[in-house]
Amino acid sequence: MASAAEQLASNISLSSFGKAEELKKRILFALGALVVYRLCSYIPIPGIDADAVSRMFANLGGGFVDIINTFSGGALQRTSIIMLGIMPYISASIIMQLLTTMNPTLAGWKKEGEQGRKKINQMTRYGTVLLTVVQGWAVASGLQGQSGVVVDPGIFFIVTTIITLLGGTMFLMWLGEQITQRGIGNGISLIIFAGIVSELPRNIAQAFTLTQNGSLSVTILLMLLIGAIALVWFIVFCERAQRRVVIQYPKRQQGNRVFQGDKSHLPLKLNVAGVIPPIFASSLLLMPLTIVGMYQASGPEWLTLITATLAPGKPVYIALYIALIVFFCFFYTAIQFNPEDTADNLKKHGGFIPGIRPGKRTSEYLDYVLTRLTVIGAAYISFVCVIPELLMSQASVPFYLGGTSLLIVVNVTMDTVSQIQSHLMAQQYESLLKKTRLKGGRR
Repeated sequence: MASAAEQLASNISLSSFGKAEELKKRILFALGALVVYRLCSYIPIPGIDADAVSRMFANLGGGFVDIINTFSGGALQRTSIIMLGIMPYISASIIMQLLTTMNPTLAGWKKEGEQGRKKINQMTRYGTVLLTVVQGWAVASGLQGQSGVVVDPGIFFIVTTIITLLGGTMFLMWLGEQITQRGIGNGISLIIFAGIVSELPRNIAQAFTLTQNGSLSVTILLMLLIGAIALVWFIVFCERAQRRVVIQYPKRQQGNRVFQGDKSHLPLKLNVAGVIPPIFASSLLLMPLTIVGMYQASGPEWLTLITATLAPGKPVYIALYIALIVFFCFFYTAIQFNPEDTADNLKKHGGFIPGIRPGKRTSEYLDYVLTRLTVIGAAYISFVCVIPELLMSQASVPFYLGGTSLLIVVNVTMDTVSQIQSHLMAQQYESLLKKTRLKGGRR
């Protein structure tokens, strides 16, 4: 029999959406913020020759440049004020989460609740500023090394570029926080989502143009489209997959009445970490490669060797990518789900897993189940992110349409739709409560 929540979810319709005024305001705010983000991607940094930049990226085109350009929504190729995107913030978040597990002071902040979370977020912002300054200096120096790109090279250009890129990244970070608080969905994920989706029409149009020119066969194009559809179905299937651990609650007595024991379940998702592992892995690999790529034309030969060895589709790149994805899958799962705390909460409320002793044995069992799930989840994410890149490198497809992009788009879409449904269900609960109070008042 369907639960009350499932019955309410089945009754959600366009009419209920039309009555949700707060939800509509949140959606409009999120859409407006994403429009502002897209407009910022067309504002170039000062002192740049646009034609020379186009020629530079035409020479650097392919591989990691196309990937990072897709994630930034084309801001990198346009040398926009937000060309660094949200990647410095993501890198700072990675460093802070790693330090939290190793530093006792930061670990104590994490246990302080909301106040500790604010301290960690503030430290993450400081780290973002530091990383943006370093990356901004590297980008400015790399652009100066390209002939004809910078109109007036010098220290003034470097300083203004660093300040401009710092302002753009901090603005994106603030915009993402505003979307999370006042809009719908996760703001940082939606910004990355908007950048990827904005590049999809260009990639699709480029694919059809290449097919008409004969550079790309129709058979390969159809295989890519069918593979993309199958990959989306596979991602949805795996993201909805979960292991339900049965939880039994004993009989309880209140006064002279004895209540039968309840049976529930603890859902453990196959992919607890979500899109965090591929985003973190991509940010750690691609941004340094992009900066190195700007220096390789005027730099030593070993820079060219590094970019060639770590190019997408190469064995070293794939090995590092898989290793980082697996590491962040286990690392972020350990942060999100603590078996010891879950076992203690079950013990406090009288719940237990049938056949498993409460306390330490329950914690060990949950850790065992979660480890096996994480192994499967890490393999699934690695497959989705790596296999399309292998196929495209073997087929020599001259545009980027990777599994990482599809994974992010599908996950963010599912998460946003889930939050919209939660708002609609909350509104239905409120309307039911109001009707109940009115009937009670009439009686």
